[in-house]
This record gives sequence, structure tokens and C-alpha cells, in this order.
Amino acid sequence: MKIEITDNAKEWFENEVGLEKGNGVRFLGKVYGSTEVHEGFSVGMEVTQPADVLAETIINGVIYFIDKNDEWFFSGYDLQVNYDKEREEPIYHFIEH
Repeated sequence: MKIEITDNAKEWFENEVGLEKGNGVRFLGKVYGSTEVHEGFSVGMEVTQPADVLAETIINGVIYFIDKNDEWFFSGYDLQVNYDKEREEPIYHFIEH
């Protein structure tokens, strides 16, 4: 399982969330909404320090990760995080592997 953060998404996280070197961003499944592969669940994110990491990518000292407790939600997929300029928010794509 891989996590890809596009340049536009990285800039959004750094500018809008105020991330600095040493911060962590956890991606998780949350109730309500939908994704390309889940009905009734959407992707949430929180700024927190990693604990039990399933997958991670580090950009400019920021750790973007998925916790092992969220394996049920991301299993079988890589996660691509991009930025939607019209909605001014991150968008998440699931890529089957």
C-alpha cells in the first residue's frame, strides 16, 4: 500500500493546515459520504503523530500516514491525495493494486 501526495495537495496541507516539519497527517475512514470504492464512508484526516503505521510517505518532514486500525478501509488500494481547485479541498483517489 502506497500513499501519494500530489504537489498541489502538499501545498494545501502546508498552507491551509499550517503543517510544519515533524507534524503527522493521518488518513482514515469515517462514517457518512462515499468514495470511489466505498458507499456510506468517506476519507477523513487529522493532524496527529503516528503510532501504529500501516503506510506512510514523508514530504518536507511531514509524515502522511495510514494507521493499522484503518486497514479495513484502505486494504487492496493505494491512496492518491490530490487537490480540487474548484472545491478548494483535498480529493482522494483509490488505486487498486
